[in-house]
Amino acid sequence: MKKTFIAFALAAMVPASAVMANEITVGLIVGETGPGASLGIPYKSTFNMVPDTLGGLKARYIMLDDATDTTLATKQARKLIQEDKVDLIFGSGNVPTAVAVSEVTNEAKVPQIALTPTPLKPDTSPWTFSIPQPMNIMSVPVVRHMQANGVKKVGFIGFTDSWGDLVINGFKNVPGNDIEIVAEERYVRNDTSVAGQILKILAAKPDAVLIGGSGTPAALPHTALRERGYKGPIYHNPAVINKDFLRVGGKAVEGGYATTGPVIIAEQLDDSNPIKKVALDFRQRYEDKYGKGSVSAFAAYSWDAYLIGDQAVREAAKKAKPGTQEFRAAIRDALESGNEVVGVHGIYKMTPKDHTGVDERAAALVQVNNGGWKLINIK
Repeated sequence: MKKTFIAFALAAMVPASAVMANEITVGLIVGETGPGASLGIPYKSTFNMVPDTLGGLKARYIMLDDATDTTLATKQARKLIQEDKVDLIFGSGNVPTAVAVSEVTNEAKVPQIALTPTPLKPDTSPWTFSIPQPMNIMSVPVVRHMQANGVKKVGFIGFTDSWGDLVINGFKNVPGNDIEIVAEERYVRNDTSVAGQILKILAAKPDAVLIGGSGTPAALPHTALRERGYKGPIYHNPAVINKDFLRVGGKAVEGGYATTGPVIIAEQLDDSNPIKKVALDFRQRYEDKYGKGSVSAFAAYSWDAYLIGDQAVREAAKKAKPGTQEFRAAIRDALESGNEVVGVHGIYKMTPKDHTGVDERAAALVQVNNGGWKLINIK
């Protein structure tokens, strides 16, 4: 699907070359269908409400659905770069597809702002930036809460792909984490049963279970644990912060924990927190368009991507013209310039060594409470 915002009146008034010099073409790749649809749909919804300018330039957005498929994501990235001549790509929204896109963007030297945490490093993928908080930051509240509540042993079940790897490695790498992992199981995103894996976890007698899934597929092991009588705490990651996870999990996920960015609990933040105002403003905009209670953490990642891209393009436009390699390089340089951007999920300050740019202010622990999310203060 394509969505384009073009100022036709302006195009009629000035030569085409002048229009092109003041217009940026931006690629948007989201997994609107496939296993990652519960994430991709809110990503898309936000992009459908962003302004028709980026960094003061008229913006032509080309939105594509990669169906949560790495092969398709690769093809789409090549099309956007080779045929549509984009200067910037937002996406994709799942780890495997975002990594697939990054192979193309880094080869072609086109800046990419991924909508998911990635295992990529600036020295090997200098053209890829990431909006969502990295798992080493988002795992801190989980570990601290476990420790505060006497958890000594944990069982893990997560996706077989790179997202599962990110979750478990983020947990392991939290400074001061002395919790033993007594079972480590995996499952595929489209599995319909995890009975065997759950039995192995239960046999290890963990004090808590950590699930490394995302979206609605993350509800499967949680439900299976409760069905088999597991009473201990169950922890998730930011990739379950949406209504579809709560809908599919139902009563089984009540009491479960997850980490999130500030947008979900913005009204519970202290007034002195600079993120609060930005988060509440975005929520109001989103819910005015899509209905009360419709906002999700994933929708907010797209908004932060826009805010960061907007500042970078504004700086790049002072140095080069859209459609040139100099302009794309200037966007990349602006992204890692160290300038702060207050977003919905955190305060971003990207540098040549840090292409995510957030700190622990971007992470909070929440609990499923009456079908919603409640902020948990860790003592």
